[in-house]
Amino acid sequence: MSLTFHWFLPTYGDSRYLVGGGHGVATTNTATGSRPATLAYLGQIARSAAQLGFEGALTPTGAWCEDAWLSTAMLAEVTERLKFLVAFRPGLVSPTLGAQMAATFQRHSGQRLLLNVVTGGESAEQRAYGDFLDKDARYARCDEFLHVVRGLWRGERVDFEGAHVHVEGAELARIPDPVPALYFGGSSPAAGTVAAKHADVYLTWGEPPQKVAEKVEWIRALAAEQGRTPRFGIRLHVISRDTSEQAWAEAQRLLDALDPATISRVQEGLGRSESEGQRRMLELHGGSTANLEIYPNLWAGVGLVRGGAGTALVGSHAEVAERIEEYHALGIDEFVLSGHPHLEEAYWFGEGVLPILERKGLWRHPAGAADAAPAGIPFAGGSREPAAAS
Repeated sequence: MSLTFHWFLPTYGDSRYLVGGGHGVATTNTATGSRPATLAYLGQIARSAAQLGFEGALTPTGAWCEDAWLSTAMLAEVTERLKFLVAFRPGLVSPTLGAQMAATFQRHSGQRLLLNVVTGGESAEQRAYGDFLDKDARYARCDEFLHVVRGLWRGERVDFEGAHVHVEGAELARIPDPVPALYFGGSSPAAGTVAAKHADVYLTWGEPPQKVAEKVEWIRALAAEQGRTPRFGIRLHVISRDTSEQAWAEAQRLLDALDPATISRVQEGLGRSESEGQRRMLELHGGSTANLEIYPNLWAGVGLVRGGAGTALVGSHAEVAERIEEYHALGIDEFVLSGHPHLEEAYWFGEGVLPILERKGLWRHPAGAADAAPAGIPFAGGSREPAAAS
């Protein structure tokens, strides 16, 4: 199977420095000259990602960013091939309306919808949206929600009464074709149960390979009990350059721009998170700027100021390709990537790493040879030892 790569749409704004926030923490930006999340700029990123060979683009959800459904629906008009991995929260709309929205998006976008199920975020943020369930109840509701949605997408008339979801005579006039793939992440036992039943692609944040392998085996075993075989993906940032030294210098530049007071404030906020995945991210660095290279070419610096995915692949194009191969050997077939700024980093990765993977037979451009015209990158085929991150 050819590897699949997705990029990211920063609907909270972009910068040449790290943009933090999420998981109940307000957006922070240490840069000057920040880039607002206009449709024009997001369109630039989307069109570039498609041209470079990314299959889709993840769009986040939450109070810290623009609405994912509306933003991507507008961007579908300025792109032709790129798919949109839309993050959405079950429970904020009815399952019947959610299924209908997805069907409409799929039809009018030319079959370019993918869905990232975000079960609940943080309780404080959920309450701002009028949702007062606790974490375990949100997962139980998510299970019921997806049960109804799956039935509707099969063209069934659904009557269902659960602890949280109740519909009578629910059906769609037109079902999506194809049905959008469901991407699902989560590290808690409740998350694993729901992922095993419903996920087409289980997503993990970028932990060291051994930890990722444990997650893959965990979900694979739970899914097998349900008679299912999901695919697996990983969410990472990336800093890829012609040489290892250049990549680590860029990581250091991003780190040097972080205000210690901002790091402390963000870490305090993230420390209150209910997310098991967020707890695992925090453990990788412990709030310290020392020893951030937690595995060869895996840097935890992003997580100092950003909730959610907090690690980046850092190195030469060849080194980044090697780490991708290592994760692929564990069962990871899809990579959801991002970088600061998102426009330029898409080109660094697309022109530097993807050609290496293509030569190895691990990737091919989704549009075929016509759109695949990568620039020649010096040192792309060679590897240097990574400099130690300080």
